[in-house]
Amino acid sequence: MGRVIFHIDLNAFFANAEILLNPALANKPLAVAGSTRRSVVSTCSYEARAFGIHSAMSIQEAKKRCKDLIIVHGNYEYYEELSHKFISYIKQHSNIVEQVSIDECYADMSDAIKKYKYPLDLAWRIQKELLQLYGLKCSIGVAPNKFLAKMASDMKKPMGITVLRISEVPTKLWPLDIKEMRGIGQKTLPYVKALGINTIGDLANYPDINQLRLIFGKNTEILLAKAHGKDNEELISNAIAKSMGQSVTLLEDISDYQEIKGVFTSLTRSLSTKLHDARMAGNIISITVKYYDFKSIVRSKKIDRYIYRQSDIFEYAMELFDGVYNDIPIRLLGVSIQDIKDIDNLNLQLNIFDENDYHDDIKLVIKQLNEQLELGGKLFLAKEITKEKSNEN
Repeated sequence: MGRVIFHIDLNAFFANAEILLNPALANKPLAVAGSTRRSVVSTCSYEARAFGIHSAMSIQEAKKRCKDLIIVHGNYEYYEELSHKFISYIKQHSNIVEQVSIDECYADMSDAIKKYKYPLDLAWRIQKELLQLYGLKCSIGVAPNKFLAKMASDMKKPMGITVLRISEVPTKLWPLDIKEMRGIGQKTLPYVKALGINTIGDLANYPDINQLRLIFGKNTEILLAKAHGKDNEELISNAIAKSMGQSVTLLEDISDYQEIKGVFTSLTRSLSTKLHDARMAGNIISITVKYYDFKSIVRSKKIDRYIYRQSDIFEYAMELFDGVYNDIPIRLLGVSIQDIKDIDNLNLQLNIFDENDYHDDIKLVIKQLNEQLELGGKLFLAKEITKEKSNEN
């Protein structure tokens, strides 16, 4: 039997948490939002969604659509507490759990379902007990891989359980709008639409792969495989111990893509230096994005080789970020390399830490940072350039 992957997604999590704190909010149009001048809806109740309100919508627009909309600024410590209970509960059923945001995770239930007469009994149990124990409503996608599990959990909300088999891809997956496909971010969506690709089926059956390569580059084959329901991406357990990372809490929220790119340039430069100094390399990269409202996401990727160089870390970090990029203001960015090992214990060429290669990377970083300055990068990035130039001198 192949793998059985669950994607468990808490429904309208922040809004539901506020109702748990104040039951008087139940069955009312409710939105959780930040308190900045650029505030947008973080999440909203299903009663609010009936008015066309959705995440990332401006508060002004949301109020226009529903004059009785109740807005709360959020109790983020409480959300973290509930999230911890949620993940701890899922880990009772599987030791392979990948948390990808405060309100969702993947879990490999291949072994766990063997204890049940019917495979879906476990999904029903999880859904029922999360509601009974913590008041948390969830949708669950059940599939042979991460991609299909995620797509399945989105199909029935709230409180849905959906099985998506590879054989069902043409009938259940292909009719969906291309913007619903995991891996198609805001940055690439306009280019995909320009090719006449409006559904996932259009992508799966697009006749000119060279046109797709102009948009997706080396990820073209991977995205095409996913459009056909095939995904070999491993679950990356958050329990991996050995890692190195860099993160920064920004002085002011940013949403401009070029500014974000500049921050990742600085972070990956610092991380590469730490790895180089410790003579370490890793083959799992993760990014963390925390938004203005403290909602955060984590995206990870296992690489088929061990890396330490800034150019490699930066490339994979931006690849992960491109899949989630939107215009919501960001408060914190982070990048880490996991499953790190001493270079002497890896089957790699000894010159992986060749000093010439390393200094070439430093020069590349300086070039990248200069480009960011021309595009309006932040002052602290300018200071990084100064430091690098001083070190070379």
